[in-house]
Amino acid sequence: MLHPSYTDLMNIANSEVEQGEQPVVNSRYSIVLATAKRARQIVDGSEPLVKEIACPKALSIAIEELSTGAIKIAPE
Repeated sequence: MLHPSYTDLMNIANSEVEQGEQPVVNSRYSIVLATAKRARQIVDGSEPLVKEIACPKALSIAIEELSTGAIKIAPE
């Protein structure tokens, strides 16, 4: 099970969007794409932006980075 949930991650990604503006993330698919892209960067040698997490796998690190605000999803 994914923790935090997709809904929580969408809320975090859209937290800086002003009322009435288009949200950065509209679907769970956007979350999946963003975390998969970041996980590939970590596998290819990028340094993780978070310290010490329970599961040291690249995807878990990417999800943790998104949930803590260490990375942002850029609007298209």
